[in-house]
Amino acid sequence: MVFNINSKKIVRISGYFYILVFLIPAMVTLNSSAQKASVREIPLRQKSYKVGIISFPHETCTYCPDPAELEDWLGAGPVTDAFLGQVTGYVGGFESRMEAYGGVTLVGITSPAGMPVGGTSKSWNSKEVWEFFTSKMISELKEKGPFDGVHLALHGSMAVVGVARPEAELARLVRRAVGSKAVITVTLDLHACVDAELVAENAADAVFSVKRFPHYDEGLVGQASADVMIRAMQGTYKPVVAVRKPGVITPSFFQGTLRYPAREIMERARRWENRENDVYVSVNFGFAYADVPDNGASVFVVTNNDPDLADRIAEDMNDFIWRHRKDFVFKEIYNVENGVKKVMEAVKAGRTPVVVADGCDRTGGATWITNELIRKGAANFCIGTLADYDFFHDMHKKGLKAGDHTGPVKVGGTSDIFSGDPVRLDDALVEFFNQKHLVLLFGQNNRIVVTPEISQITSPGWHKTVGINFDELDIVVHKTRVHFFRGYYETGIAGENYPGTIIKIEVPGWGPADITKINYVNGGQYLYPIVMDREKGGVWDRPYIGDKDMIYKTGDGKILE
Repeated sequence: MVFNINSKKIVRISGYFYILVFLIPAMVTLNSSAQKASVREIPLRQKSYKVGIISFPHETCTYCPDPAELEDWLGAGPVTDAFLGQVTGYVGGFESRMEAYGGVTLVGITSPAGMPVGGTSKSWNSKEVWEFFTSKMISELKEKGPFDGVHLALHGSMAVVGVARPEAELARLVRRAVGSKAVITVTLDLHACVDAELVAENAADAVFSVKRFPHYDEGLVGQASADVMIRAMQGTYKPVVAVRKPGVITPSFFQGTLRYPAREIMERARRWENRENDVYVSVNFGFAYADVPDNGASVFVVTNNDPDLADRIAEDMNDFIWRHRKDFVFKEIYNVENGVKKVMEAVKAGRTPVVVADGCDRTGGATWITNELIRKGAANFCIGTLADYDFFHDMHKKGLKAGDHTGPVKVGGTSDIFSGDPVRLDDALVEFFNQKHLVLLFGQNNRIVVTPEISQITSPGWHKTVGINFDELDIVVHKTRVHFFRGYYETGIAGENYPGTIIKIEVPGWGPADITKINYVNGGQYLYPIVMDREKGGVWDRPYIGDKDMIYKTGDGKILE
């Protein structure tokens, strides 16, 4: 006992000695090398800059049955260049930082109003979509220029018939339009499917991706992009980018950054940024449901003219992702029967509300969980939401309104071949009905919120907007994978150490949690876990797949030309 105490004292004293002998002199040396001053004059910028901004995001589920056509994009709203003045998101963050710098004219370049009608449930974008928007963008860049910089606010997992790597191709088109001296920055979602072509041959100068899922940091990423752009235009920052592809593809269900290993991967990226000056580390997990050649995880490291540091960090991140690949791909998720059983057990034990993530249904009309809850006699549940375009509009045509009874109806099970059997109700009361939502009340205080298309709900507060008292519910079912964590877990409502319960259930659909079920043909077939016996990470043994090598195929077998 005496020895242990003394040994601790010895260690402590030796630690103090180390600080006195080594650290303090080092700190003095470092501080003495810097020029001290009581006043520093930072001059105003002598030159003003002109920067174009383009917004063109889409997360494409190529396995979904319905391609994204031009009318789907235009149905979301008219194309416009009047999208500046945002306060949130990538563009909002970019704007706010440029506003702080001053001396910059921001110019909106005509872009789509948002994702197409149907959003992420849409399959391949047609070549018409691509040519319509990119031709407008490029012609405007030439007309409104010259530009000192262009910011591309993208998503990163767009898929286009005839264009293997849309984000890289857009960057190349922009580069040709604005010239070699303009600074091009790109912001991405962490689902981005991108590779080194995005920055190859002076396409984009720097790439920045969110590190949080849910994506709270979109504005911060926009700000980082603006920081590098303004400094690059001033000549005080020369972006150098190192890129790696670890060779791992993962399902969206397991990419939430509140959980291991996504949490540790992003924390490692932040540590590098904190340890080194002027470093930006972006990790993209990819989007498993887009069959594109640049799918799978990617790492982009931006430094200020330090290629060795960029390579060292990129290699470290690449190896770290590869080492944790098994835990990233294979996690516990319930099938419908066992999942609903867990739901009922949680309700019985009082661990409510039970939040059910029905995330494998990419088109919104799957009825598997709803029908199983009814079979099990569940009460106080709300399905928010169930997509059924025809049913929704038929009810409108019949003139139903709040307070009316529907009589016998069948709803859901119509959005694709995996949707399951329709939900059959002997009767339901219309509680709420507007242009976007139809609330049907039936059984023991049960509700189905019907929508014309898939809708992802992420917070309990949404229920109030359709006239539902969330506090009266025991079970809520949402078509979501991770984004619901912002409204339920991070607010202390459900999950570990909280009163409620979170249960993820895998149903048949175009977005399986077990991605080994997916038949990749455009490059994913070379990645882990589709190939389980790879000895090391990277895509060193992966054949190049270009525009003409691609097979543009939907999940139900349609070949698109």
